[in-house]
Amino acid sequence: MYKRIALLIIAFFLFQFDGLAQCAMCRTTVESTISNGRSNIATGLNTGILYLLAAPYLLVGAIAWIWLRQSKKEQLARISKWQLRQKVSQLMSK
Repeated sequence: MYKRIALLIIAFFLFQFDGLAQCAMCRTTVESTISNGRSNIATGLNTGILYLLAAPYLLVGAIAWIWLRQSKKEQLARISKWQLRQKVSQLMSK
């Protein structure tokens, strides 16, 4: 499971796709620079917007993964305590 998620994240960073995620102000700036013959600004702006889009999702995913890992550890601790109580109650009943 974790291997698939790690591979998905790596693939996300390695394989980029072109997206049209621009606000109105950015779009007019890009259109004016492209009409002047410079396309480097447009490419950099699109890449920056996509990275800004991905950052919150990665942050929430990391927090969820840490929370899930911690809850599993606590659940295992509760189960081991419950099993110990069961053994003690069996010994006391004899």
